[in-house]
Amino acid sequence: MTTSSQPFLSDITELRRRAKENMEQGALTQNYGGDVAQAIELLQGALATEIVCVLRYTMHNIAAVGIDSESVKGEFAEHARDETEHMEKIANRINQLGGTPNMDPQGLATRSATEYGTATKLIDMIKENLVAERIAVEHYRDLIRFFADKDPTTRIMLEGILAQEEDHANDMHDLLVAHEGKPFLKG
Repeated sequence: MTTSSQPFLSDITELRRRAKENMEQGALTQNYGGDVAQAIELLQGALATEIVCVLRYTMHNIAAVGIDSESVKGEFAEHARDETEHMEKIANRINQLGGTPNMDPQGLATRSATEYGTATKLIDMIKENLVAERIAVEHYRDLIRFFADKDPTTRIMLEGILAQEEDHANDMHDLLVAHEGKPFLKG
């Protein structure tokens, strides 16, 4: 059995010395594995996507009408709250990486992976939200693969958001099935 002579961690004295350098960088240390500017840019896109989702779900919650709308409005409101939490988590991570979260409404539609939408009928609102959730799921999976081991903190945050986005997509699918009366998933 061979034993590696390489230490598991850096020398404690060296860690202490480096921690005292560049303190203005906060949590961002020398051994960050990714490109910080690229990470911030990618997270700005995710932030814009979440803002658009908050706005769309909120508008759908307010505008939905009809005999079946009350339970669906509740689902839209819950999802708007979840998307707000996602937005805040991503904005905080951008800040931790030394960036300034871009919440400027100017250009929001072009920075977002999802669209705001134009639906006025309940069924179309559900469809718009399902499409948006499917986009978000795929987008977050790509981001998770990108960050991988280069930035485990961001990856873990995105994994949590992905799990909720998958749940949202499932909720929208279930509402669509209930309102159209036909299942889409093949089992």
